[in-house]
Amino acid sequence: MPINYDELIKAGATGLTASYTDRETMLYALGIGFGRDPLNADELPYVYENGLKTVPTMATVIGWGASSILAKSGINYLMVVHGEQRLTMHKPLPAVADVTIDERVVGLFDKGKDKGAVLLVERAIKEAKSGDKLCTLVNTIFARGDGGFGGPKEGAPAPHALPDRAPDLAHECDTRVDQALLYALSGDRNPLHRDPNVAKMAGFPRPILHGLCTYGTACRAVISTVCRYDATKITGFDVRFSAPVFPGETIVTEMWVDGPVISFRSKVKERDVVVLNNGKCTLGQ
Repeated sequence: MPINYDELIKAGATGLTASYTDRETMLYALGIGFGRDPLNADELPYVYENGLKTVPTMATVIGWGASSILAKSGINYLMVVHGEQRLTMHKPLPAVADVTIDERVVGLFDKGKDKGAVLLVERAIKEAKSGDKLCTLVNTIFARGDGGFGGPKEGAPAPHALPDRAPDLAHECDTRVDQALLYALSGDRNPLHRDPNVAKMAGFPRPILHGLCTYGTACRAVISTVCRYDATKITGFDVRFSAPVFPGETIVTEMWVDGPVISFRSKVKERDVVVLNNGKCTLGQ
């Protein structure tokens, strides 16, 4: 079924509800690699309920599965790729919270019959009790098999340009061979990341790591270096996904620090492949 531009551009939902406890907060941090060394006093607060801290990118798994936009879009799921992820933090995530979620389509672009479509979905997450807005996410979805529906061709956000100089620093983060199995418990149970047979049908020799796990791992790199383990400094975290990671590989995040803006990209050390590109982390003043 082809995309109906007029219907999809109006799609959305308000007042979706979700909640998480300290268990989900610690599980997410473990899923992106915090706590490898249980004696690391800087990382322990992210995986231990005594003074528990939150990772900003946990916002991507809050209310996982609550969206209905893609299910009603007519998009071919088998040809969908998560293209970009943007995150704006309005205030730090509580360690425990009941939340409401408003979701809407903010962009739909037709790249051509043989080039696919680009869909931008915004999620605004608020704390239910206070009504305070916690964060806003924008997911860019690349639907490779759904171009040619007659929508606008231009207007999608331009990717952040990396500085034309050597990185100011780089940080290595290991991933475990069972990393995808652990991360899946935060919400995304797509068998592509856990089932070898499904991975082979998709053209991969073995299951690949969730892109949002790689995204969270890059955030871990920034937190443990520039932020000196104070994740509340992060007010924005945007990236473009460029290649998959296999669990067990080493993710090296290169960073350029220009005042409150940290540009970054992440590579797999073993294959020298860029897996996250055009990254932009914004720090509060």
